Amino acid sequence: MNIMEKVAYLKGLVSGLNFDESTKEGKAILAILDVLEEMALSINDLEEAHDEIEELVDILDEDLGELEEDFYEFDEDDEDDDEDEEDFDSEDLCCDYEVVCPTCGDTICLNEEMVEEGEIECPNCHESLEFDFDDCDCKDCCDHEHGHEEHK
Repeated sequence: MNIMEKVAYLKGLVSGLNFDESTKEGKAILAILDVLEEMALSINDLEEAHDEIEELVDILDEDLGELEEDFYEFDEDDEDDDEDEEDFDSEDLCCDYEVVCPTCGDTICLNEEMVEEGEIECPNCHESLEFDFDDCDCKDCCDHEHGHEEHK
């Protein structure tokens, strides 16, 4: 028996008592029954809302589980890719300059053309990185076209 049914049962019991509703006691009992009924309705609404939220959380949990499997699943092909990356010789890249992204800390290799453009997007965090050689203080070591060169 749920709370609504219990309140309905109490109301039936009280109505079967045939008491005088005009007395102080009768008015108090009727007021108590009204409050109980309102509380039961509120509790019923809360239980329904809770059930809906619980159902949504279960759906979200399942979806998150699927996403975790898609993005964090270990795959034998991934292991082969890691081995290929280790075999890759960094000397094969034309890397004239190295910069560290101030946002994510990733080290980025740049060639002369990239530096000439004056701006690139970090391949890791996609932050826009700009290069300005006007304020370079390493005039003794630079032979860059602008008169300055980034340190490696």
